[in-house]
Amino acid sequence: MKKMMIAIVALAVSAFAFMPAQVLTVGSPMPDVGNIGMQGVNGKEVTLKQLSTSKGLLVMFSCNTCPYVIKNQTRTKAILSYAQSQQIGVAVLNSNEAYRGNEDSFEAMQSYAKAQGYNWAYSIDKNHVIADAFGATRTPECFLFDSNGILVYHGAIDDSPSDASAVSRKHLEKAIDELNAGQKIAVPTSKSIGCAIKRLSKP
Repeated sequence: MKKMMIAIVALAVSAFAFMPAQVLTVGSPMPDVGNIGMQGVNGKEVTLKQLSTSKGLLVMFSCNTCPYVIKNQTRTKAILSYAQSQQIGVAVLNSNEAYRGNEDSFEAMQSYAKAQGYNWAYSIDKNHVIADAFGATRTPECFLFDSNGILVYHGAIDDSPSDASAVSRKHLEKAIDELNAGQKIAVPTSKSIGCAIKRLSKP
C-alpha cells in the first residue's frame, strides 16, 4: 500500500511539474516574450510586438479540438472581429506542444483556421514559451493588454463558457469598450473554463 501511495504521489508531481508557476496578474507588463517569432498558419513568422497596435493587444490561447473551444467558436470569431474593429491587435496562440503530432499539428491548425474563416494570426507557441510566461493554463483563455503593454483583463470571453444561451455579461467585450474609453475595467478578471494546455513534460 505504501509503495502504491508513493507511486501515486510521484505521478501527480510529474503531472504538474511543468505547469507555470504563476499567472500574470492584472496591472503587470507583458512578459519579455514580445519579440519571439511564432509560425502562423499563413506560413509567415510573427511576434506579439508586431501584432500589437496603438490601442493594445488581445492574446487568446486556443486550439483545434477542445470541447470548450468548439462551444465558443462563434463567440471567439465575434470577439476577435470586434477587437479588430476597435483597432486592437489580435493573436491566437496554440500552445498544445504535446499534441503537435496530431490534433494540433501545423497542418491541422491551417485546416481549422480555414474552416473557421480566421482572418487574424493563428500561430504556434513553440514549447509553450508564451503560455508559460503568461501563466496560461486553459483553452480558451484571454489576455487583454493596453497600448503600453499592461494587462488590463484576464479570463473568459463571457460569464457562461459552457452555454452561449446563458450569457448575461460579455466580460471581454466590456473590457475592450472600457479600455478604448479610457475607463477602469469594471471586471478585470474572470475564471477561464476549458481544456488544459497540453504541455510537454520536463525531464
